[in-house]
Amino acid sequence: MHIHPLIEDSQTLAALCTRLAQSDFVAVDTEFMRENSYWPELCLIQIANTEEAAAIDPMAPGIDLTPLLHLLTDNEDVLKVFHAGGQDIEIVYNLTGKTPFPLFDTQVAAMALGQGEQVGYSNLVDAYLGITVDKGARFTDWSRRPLDDRQIDYAIADVTHLSVIFPKMLAKLRKTGRGLWLDEEMERIADPANYFNDPEQVWQRIRVNSRKPEVLGRLKALGKWRELEAQGKNLPRGRIVKDETIADLAGNPPRRQGDLAKVRGLSAAWAHNDIGGRMMAALADAEPLPAREMPGRDERKPALGKEGALVADLLKLLLKIRANEIKVASRLLARSDDLEALAAGQRDGLSILNGWRFEQFGRDALALVEGQLGFTVLGGKLKMTRAEVVE
Repeated sequence: MHIHPLIEDSQTLAALCTRLAQSDFVAVDTEFMRENSYWPELCLIQIANTEEAAAIDPMAPGIDLTPLLHLLTDNEDVLKVFHAGGQDIEIVYNLTGKTPFPLFDTQVAAMALGQGEQVGYSNLVDAYLGITVDKGARFTDWSRRPLDDRQIDYAIADVTHLSVIFPKMLAKLRKTGRGLWLDEEMERIADPANYFNDPEQVWQRIRVNSRKPEVLGRLKALGKWRELEAQGKNLPRGRIVKDETIADLAGNPPRRQGDLAKVRGLSAAWAHNDIGGRMMAALADAEPLPAREMPGRDERKPALGKEGALVADLLKLLLKIRANEIKVASRLLARSDDLEALAAGQRDGLSILNGWRFEQFGRDALALVEGQLGFTVLGGKLKMTRAEVVE
C-alpha cells in the first residue's frame, strides 16, 4: 500500500479523492479535540482504500475539503468504513449537515460475529491481524503543529489496518449469513437525526425530580439558553452551567439576579454580570410546559410490578443463553427496555418481535412470557425446555 505524505493542499487532496471515488470502499478515521470546546475541533482526517492511504490536515491554510466531504456524504457508490464511528460521523455532520452514507461500522459488525459488546479498535486489530497497536501517540494534542512522523504514522495506521480488516469481516458475515442483521443498525447510525442538536429539546437530557409544568418549562428555557451560550462561546456546556445547577434553578428559581450569588455552582459574579442577566431573562420568559410536550411516563415501559420484574429477569437470562448459543453480542439481539416492555405485556413496536431478531430470539422470548418455554438444568448446564400444551 502506498502511504502519502501529509496532505496540506487542495490540489493533492482533490486528486486523491478522484482516485478514491473509484473504490468499493474507503476506511475513514479522524483525530479531533473537544475537551475545551462545544464544537469538536477537527485536526486530522485519515482515509484509505486497499491501495493507498493518506492523512489530510484540515487545519492547513487555504485547504479546500469539499472533494473529501463530497466523497463521504454524496458518493453512494463508495462504502465508508469506520470503527466506533459516532464521533467521526458527528464531525462530518457538523461540517455538512449530512452523514456519511452508505457506511459500515466494524465495532457493530464485531457484535454480530460474537466478538464482544463494544470491542475496542486495538483488540480488533490484534484479533484479525495479530498486530499490537502502538498506543504511544493516543494522548497527542492533535491541534498542535507541526505533527511529527510518529504521530502521522500512528494516525494513518488506523485506516490502513481497517482497510485490511473490513474485507475479512465481510467474508465472515457472508459465510455466517449475518450481513443482513446489520442493515438496520447501520441505517440507525447513519440517521442525521442522531447528530442534530436542537436547543429546544436539550432539556430532556437533564434529570430533574419533578413533573410540574412550571418546573419543566423553566428547565426547557434554561436548557435552551445554556445551549446557545455554549455554542456562541464554543465552550462545553458544563463550563457554562452544570446540569445539577440547571435542575436546581428550574425547581427553585431565584427572584432576582442578586440571588444568583447564593446558588451553588455559580460564581458570585453572576449576581451582577451580563451572563447572569441573560439567564435571568431566560427564566423570566419561561412558560409552563404545554401538555403536548409533557414527557410520558415512559410509555414503552409499562409498569412492571413485582411479577413482571421477575419475568424480565428471566428474559435477560434467556437472552444471555441465546446470545451465547449463536455467538452474538446480546446487546445486538435485544435491549433491556424491550425485554421489560415485553414482560409488562407490550407487543407492538418491539424490535425483538420483528425480522431477524424475532427469528433468533424474539420467538423464544414470547414463548417464555406466554408460559410455553422454561428452564431446566441438565448435566450441570442450564437448558431451555418447551412446555407441553394441555388441550
